[in-house]
Amino acid sequence: MVNLGLLGAGLVMGIAAVGSGIGVGFAGQATIGAWKKCYVGNKAAPMMLLAFAGAPLTQTFYGFILMGQMKSAALDRIEDAWLYLGFGIASGFAIAFSAIVQGKAGAAAADAQAETGKGFAQYIAVVGIAETVALFAMVLTMISL
Repeated sequence: MVNLGLLGAGLVMGIAAVGSGIGVGFAGQATIGAWKKCYVGNKAAPMMLLAFAGAPLTQTFYGFILMGQMKSAALDRIEDAWLYLGFGIASGFAIAFSAIVQGKAGAAAADAQAETGKGFAQYIAVVGIAETVALFAMVLTMISL
């Protein structure tokens, strides 16, 4: 039974990382496209767009933190292995979807910032709201353990 709990711990990390990869892919592609528009228009390419491209990476870290907490819990309470498996899957998907949506918001933000040169604070705030979902999922799961 302990293997199921440890599987949940591994899944939370893996699923969160997949979401991060997808989110970085969306935001990274848009960032490169935004830079291209700048170069074509003979404008400086703003390096601050990297903030949008890299934002979904943090969800991998949240999955890693949660994995460590779940691993300890699963080893301490073997009888709750199914619960930890469920936590791993549900929390992993919550964190992953946060990263995907964050990547899409970052993609729009990178395009808008490069075109207008304005609004960075507003754009990063929206990207941060998407981040909050992952933080809530991580913290509330840790409290539930």
